[in-house]
Amino acid sequence: MRLALGVDVGSVSTNLVAVDEQGRVQSKLYLRTQGNPIRVVQEGLKELKATLPPDAEIVACGTTGSGRRLAGHLLAADSVKNEITAHAMAALSVNPQVRTVFEIGGQDSKIIILRDGVVVDFAMNTICAAGTGSFLDRQAARLGVHISELGDLALSAKQATRIAGRCAVFAESDMVHKQQMGHPVAEIVRGLCDALVRNYLGNVAKGKDIEPPIIFQGGVAANKGIRQAFVSALQQEIEVPEHYDVMGALGAALLAERATVHRGKASSWRGFAVADADCQAVSHDCNGCSNCCEVVEFRIANASIACWGDRCGKWSHGKVAEVADS
Repeated sequence: MRLALGVDVGSVSTNLVAVDEQGRVQSKLYLRTQGNPIRVVQEGLKELKATLPPDAEIVACGTTGSGRRLAGHLLAADSVKNEITAHAMAALSVNPQVRTVFEIGGQDSKIIILRDGVVVDFAMNTICAAGTGSFLDRQAARLGVHISELGDLALSAKQATRIAGRCAVFAESDMVHKQQMGHPVAEIVRGLCDALVRNYLGNVAKGKDIEPPIIFQGGVAANKGIRQAFVSALQQEIEVPEHYDVMGALGAALLAERATVHRGKASSWRGFAVADADCQAVSHDCNGCSNCCEVVEFRIANASIACWGDRCGKWSHGKVAEVADS
């Protein structure tokens, strides 16, 4: 079995996906990054390998997410792409006619506009956490509700309590105030879902030409209340793909396959042995000029693999060390 591996390293979650030559997901993992992307990727590789058949062969490897560069050097990835490209690729694999992609993850949200299979516009919200997975996690915990039950709770409400959702701080204080006023929890949660969708459409998607088909992906797509709020606000059908929670990793895998297999090139990825390697990133200040750059050096088994962070290129030597696969 020939597979392509995709790794999406985000601030909240790290996702790994293995797809076959037909683009079908054979294995996937959704892990918490917990501030240690190197360790989580290594643990993820071990878990993923255990789920694959003995004859499985990784023929392409790609990374994406905010930690894509670090993961790319760790794995010697064939493709290192930004989240917009990866999520667009994944959405197109689900529905080639897709024209709008909503993606809401743990710390940020984005909208991608596609026309004829090409990204023509996009926007991201990285300033405020309102509407993201981490904010919903916090509110669920404060209300004593499991995050997986938040959507069903919202749908059970007969009406929605009006919640100010333009800011995470204001939304939380408004929810507390409405609770003290005696509003039922279900109605507050439904109002929160409506408010977060208004915030998304009025902030992230402001001025964008939203056309169907619309695909909603990212961890927040699991929330039925948010999905229904989008349907009500847009009066459009919203498609949630089967692997909505790992679409970035899926896109990274497909992009890596395109960069290698489709071009007849061999993969450069290090193999599963890197999961047991001694890997570390160290930083130092370069005083070679007035820029005083903070340079990061990535090492595997004390061998310098790559440096980045310098403006002049003095340290960005891009060395690659070989780590044998077992």
